[in-house]
Amino acid sequence: MKPTVLTNEQVQVKRPPRFRLIIMRGLYLLTFVGLAFQAWEYLLFPGEQIDYMTGVAFSFWATYATLMGLGVRYPIKLLPLLILQLMYKATWVLTVYLPMKSSGTVTPVAESFYWICITAVVLDVLVIPWGYVWNSYVRPFLKFKAHPA
Repeated sequence: MKPTVLTNEQVQVKRPPRFRLIIMRGLYLLTFVGLAFQAWEYLLFPGEQIDYMTGVAFSFWATYATLMGLGVRYPIKLLPLLILQLMYKATWVLTVYLPMKSSGTVTPVAESFYWICITAVVLDVLVIPWGYVWNSYVRPFLKFKAHPA
């Protein structure tokens, strides 16, 4: 059986409970299935020449989705991907959708993506083991001790 305590720079961090890992795996799988096939198909079989920025976006999404597939196997190691998903979708809602909404320029595609983002943000907030995030990422970050080079 795996140890119930992980070490992170001299700090012992309790591993999230098994049910949380199962839920995390489900979210990784949902994201992988929902995004990987669409993104990779667009890149591998484009109907027309892909422009620069669209290529960057789809390359990111294809790689991101592939890494989410690995998250099914390694939910704790790839936890930063769930944090990335939470942050980029919340950022899109706040900085793109809300200004579009206030100016009355929301398109049906933007409205659809808005609901995808809101759903993902809610799921991420519920699924991410925040105690583990605090103890593994935030607390060590806040220690401003001099580290040897």
